[in-house]
Amino acid sequence: MMGAVAKPTIGIIGTGAIGGFYGVMLARAGFDVHFLLRSEFSAVAERGLHVDSAPYGAMTLSPVQAYSTAEDMPPCDWLLVGTKTTSNANLASAILQAAAPNARVLLLQNGLDVEDSLRERLPDSLHVLGGLCYICVHREGPGVITHQALGAVHVGFHSGPAADATARAAIVEEGVGLFRAAGIDSQAMANLHQARWQKLVWNIPYNGLSVLLGASTTPLMADADSRELIRALMAEVVLGATACGHDIPAGYAEHLFMVTERMPDYWPSMYHDFLHKRPLELAAIYTRPLAAAKAAGCELPRIEALYRSLSFIDRRNT
Repeated sequence: MMGAVAKPTIGIIGTGAIGGFYGVMLARAGFDVHFLLRSEFSAVAERGLHVDSAPYGAMTLSPVQAYSTAEDMPPCDWLLVGTKTTSNANLASAILQAAAPNARVLLLQNGLDVEDSLRERLPDSLHVLGGLCYICVHREGPGVITHQALGAVHVGFHSGPAADATARAAIVEEGVGLFRAAGIDSQAMANLHQARWQKLVWNIPYNGLSVLLGASTTPLMADADSRELIRALMAEVVLGATACGHDIPAGYAEHLFMVTERMPDYWPSMYHDFLHKRPLELAAIYTRPLAAAKAAGCELPRIEALYRSLSFIDRRNT
């Protein structure tokens, strides 16, 4: 645990599957955790948060320190953002209302450059970090979360008033320490931008194909044609990352492919958004990587085709 140091106050902005799961784990570890909710506020305030976890068993947090508006939250030293990137335009005001001076804002979101647009809307006094969640988790209903497998969080520094590399590393280690104290595997990432490209090696094929083909991971991995398509899409992500100056470790894509083969059957988050007629996270997961690769002189035709198909589906769906 964190020794004699006073435990930080933690705020969860967006208590969906990601925010709910990590928030419950941190609260169970004795941290002072405050949850911001929108549509599910009354359900969670009345009945608490329930996580049905394959690794950890059934967990209930009740009562929950739940809020329907950020201005009611206490000043938080750490803010964990679990909202969808599609609502990032409205994020800054909630963060400003809930942040303690010098707070650390950790974006637990998918996609490329999600920190950049938020950084412009925040004061220089706040630190912005990125977090990559390697986890199979989804919402079953209001305040009810199913956790199937995995759970690691990788943390990297984006920007803020930290004076030098040592100070930045200390803030990242502080974040890593929160998760580890809650029994969650966590590690520091030296290069947040490269790590986001690496996460796209999984997100670009599986999120998009789940919507396009109406299939979860097990059937996608069981069919010869979808397997080939997944491998080809993964190879293009690596190509794009390399063009942008990031050396993805050799065999990384194949490693993710094999991990997915061993995973329990999983519907990626984009499929859940499609199912519930929410906007798909196309800008963060497809538009920005395609634009970055193109600016580096690299065309990614398969990803481009997948993106165009998803854009059509998204417009008809919402």
